[in-house]
Amino acid sequence: MKSNRIFILSLLGALSGISVHAAAPAPKLNVLFIVADDLRTSLGCYGDPQVKSPNIDRLAAKGVRFDRAYCQYPVCNSSRTSFLTGLRPDTTRIYGNDVPFRTLHPEVVTLPQLFKSSGYFSASLGKIIHAGVDQTGRRVPHQDARSFDDCRSGAATALGKTGEGRNLTGGLLKWCSWLAAEGADEDQPDGQSAAEAVKLIEAHHHQPFFVAVGFHKPHDPFNAPKKYFDQYPLENIQLAQEPHDRSAELPMALPNAQGFAAFTDRERKEFRRAYFAGISFTDAQVGKLLDTLDRLKLWDNTVVVMMGDHGYHLGEHGWWNKVTVFELCARTPLIVWAPGLNGMGRPANGLVEFVDIFSTVAELCGLPSPAKQDGATFRALLADPALPGKSAAYTQVRRGEKMGRSVRTDRWRYTEWDEGRDGIELYDHTTDAFEYFNLASQPQHAATLKTLAAQLRSAPRATR
Repeated sequence: MKSNRIFILSLLGALSGISVHAAAPAPKLNVLFIVADDLRTSLGCYGDPQVKSPNIDRLAAKGVRFDRAYCQYPVCNSSRTSFLTGLRPDTTRIYGNDVPFRTLHPEVVTLPQLFKSSGYFSASLGKIIHAGVDQTGRRVPHQDARSFDDCRSGAATALGKTGEGRNLTGGLLKWCSWLAAEGADEDQPDGQSAAEAVKLIEAHHHQPFFVAVGFHKPHDPFNAPKKYFDQYPLENIQLAQEPHDRSAELPMALPNAQGFAAFTDRERKEFRRAYFAGISFTDAQVGKLLDTLDRLKLWDNTVVVMMGDHGYHLGEHGWWNKVTVFELCARTPLIVWAPGLNGMGRPANGLVEFVDIFSTVAELCGLPSPAKQDGATFRALLADPALPGKSAAYTQVRRGEKMGRSVRTDRWRYTEWDEGRDGIELYDHTTDAFEYFNLASQPQHAATLKTLAAQLRSAPRATR
């Protein structure tokens, strides 16, 4: 009897040991979070034949390339505030670049803040949180002590400010200039950010880290080392070709023309060339980060997100900037590597929104999202990219005190300006990928208009 009791106790102890071992928490996954400023889908992996982006392309081949990912607001501060908080612009009330988000939301938890509070080393290199001007007129830098243990942003050296270039508007628009700069990558802020990010990953890869790297390019001014301009001979640059019978633009669809109509073909080509050079420069910096993951063997325990903050026009619709709700501005690259999920190496065509990124990354790493989130995780698409994704994606932009709201479904884009009082747009993406033919006035689409108008009005709005 006694021997049986001893045996049972021994067995229970062994089982207890097994149970304790099985319940041991899995190692925390790192996060490498890469954002390129003003980056549209002009990448090799998205089918652009002109742009050289071998490093982003290899990440897309390794992870999941989302072919229909949409920002919620096509302006840097508004978009970044949305995807860094998991809240829509109508929740954050950030509708431009002038107000730092902490001015309105000192209590909101950002994605990097969630990781920092969970014991991760959290760092920001370059531009992740948007700089701005607070209510006293003081400039607020790209920093947030709640979100980051370490936050840095570089500056071009004297050599990096030297080279061939010009302003494409004769000085009318100070931002609209390019520079094929002398010096190496690290004479530019983005080269410095990449180098510092490599050092931080090397120093902290034995503990869980959230390292966010924000590259300024291809954002204006279009400055990059000369070797990246040399990849794009001016005579090889192809311009956007618009159909001669396209619909007239609604007055609210574009901001003021800003002198772009005065561009010659040479200036148009120089603009596109400089933007492409900025992409290739950023791509080279991304390559340095990916090489670091290779060298330190970190792919098996690191989630990687590569994205733009919104899209951009390069002459389409006669526009050379952002701040529209056309597909070119609302859609932007999103590539995710998630170790251990079966969808890696396959593209996803389902609709996703940038507001979903917060909850997705948190779920991948086993962290709880804040209770009030406007996004929904798309982890399922990382496991099976063939899944359909969302039924709709929503993007908005303000013109003065009036709002334009747009809904993108599998087939259609439907847009209302000031709830339709200043115009309605309807584009059929089965035949019109660049949205040149507005079908809103055609009687045969009346039922579609009614359905999409209802869907737009049922869009998720403020939750706080």
